Amino acid sequence: MSKPITAVVVMGVSGCGKSCIGESIAKHVGGYLIEGDQFHPPANIEKMSAGIPLDDDDRADWLTRLGQELVSALETHPYPVLTCSSLKRKYRERLREAVPGLGFVFLELSREEAAQRVGNRPGHFMPASLIDSQFATLEPPHGEPSTLALDATQPIDTLGRKAADWWRASNDDR
Repeated sequence: MSKPITAVVVMGVSGCGKSCIGESIAKHVGGYLIEGDQFHPPANIEKMSAGIPLDDDDRADWLTRLGQELVSALETHPYPVLTCSSLKRKYRERLREAVPGLGFVFLELSREEAAQRVGNRPGHFMPASLIDSQFATLEPPHGEPSTLALDATQPIDTLGRKAADWWRASNDDR
């Protein structure tokens, strides 16, 4: 018997569809979407916009803030859904420390597909030139508790429904 999932993080490399899938999951569960990119400090956005990858130090305060946002959301909203790349296990562990029972939906995508999607995305601060650094940093969460991996090339609503069904089923196991 596993712990119930109290909130979900939609994770993966840039271009995998975190925002769209997060919105779909929130719609399917009657949840509350937290867009993680909105909480990056200006220095992080400037760095990424210049094509410079973030390092662990750049992400530390951001991850702390996202954990605080999840905790706050749990007090006022059912079913918080956070979009956050969560590329390394230690980043996911930091979020799990803030919110016990946190689930992760990992959107898997090839390097080529991610580069194409990011290259075609207008007005976003993350340039396609950083895709290689995202894949170099990525530690897939396979085998981690309360984690669902999905093929990010499937239709948005299909992915949102699969993740929502998984979340509900995880909580029915109590």
